[in-house]
Amino acid sequence: MTAPIVRTKEKLRTLTEKWKANGESVGIVPTMGALHPGHLSLAQAARKATDRVIITIFVNPKQFNNPDDLENYPRTEQDDARKLAPIGVDVLYVPEVDQIYPAGFATSISVNGLTDVLCGAHRPGHFDGVATVVAKLFIQTGADMAFFGNKDFQQLQIVRRMAADLDIPIDVIGCPTIREDGGLAMSSRNLLLSDRARIYAPVLSEVMADMATDLRAGKAMADLQEAALDRLEQAGFASVDYLELRASNDLALLETPSRPSRLFAAVLLAGVRLIDNIEV
Repeated sequence: MTAPIVRTKEKLRTLTEKWKANGESVGIVPTMGALHPGHLSLAQAARKATDRVIITIFVNPKQFNNPDDLENYPRTEQDDARKLAPIGVDVLYVPEVDQIYPAGFATSISVNGLTDVLCGAHRPGHFDGVATVVAKLFIQTGADMAFFGNKDFQQLQIVRRMAADLDIPIDVIGCPTIREDGGLAMSSRNLLLSDRARIYAPVLSEVMADMATDLRAGKAMADLQEAALDRLEQAGFASVDYLELRASNDLALLETPSRPSRLFAAVLLAGVRLIDNIEV
């Protein structure tokens, strides 16, 4: 049985206030729809950890730099609801834009430092849009726990910082990246890849895994980047926005894994921007 779809914050609050009055915990998984097994794994984690589970589906216009990306973003609401049915989520919150950004909305949340690097450096304003909409969803749902994938690790750290700084009483949980058989990190954007591009897309995770092995063995990024970039170019990747080693907590740029760190990449393949990261 598919979960009921709620489209207004008033109806959502009627549900959550009743749950809270009964002493039940509430988990939220914020998404933009086009759900894949990575999203479903987050829903399953929420189902195990909380009494009530809310999946939000909202294609957030404030986090798109390119209007064409917003227009082309896949919207598959009914299919998403069917995929979630076996997990037993309690409600799908699918708000219209005016429920998130009503007329006269004039507030934007910026998280300094964490947003200036990696995807933030290449997509100005993107993470302001993410932080703003996630804060709204946290407040509207009143959730006790939120579940995000490690695939968007920069986003995860930004959301944690935002919630802590704004005293929003919620635990933000990072969950493992789910990958396709070839190693490609699952993403809604993968739907935009052509059949030919999908053949070469797993090379990204292969290159990153090899780099991580060499970094753990004591090699430095300067000794590895050129060869890695050559492999990506030969596989048909049109450009690389970044391929960097950064500290896990504050995303500081590193040359060697001298403290807990992750290898981050963003690449363009057949017109589709893919991102990935792995722990080093």
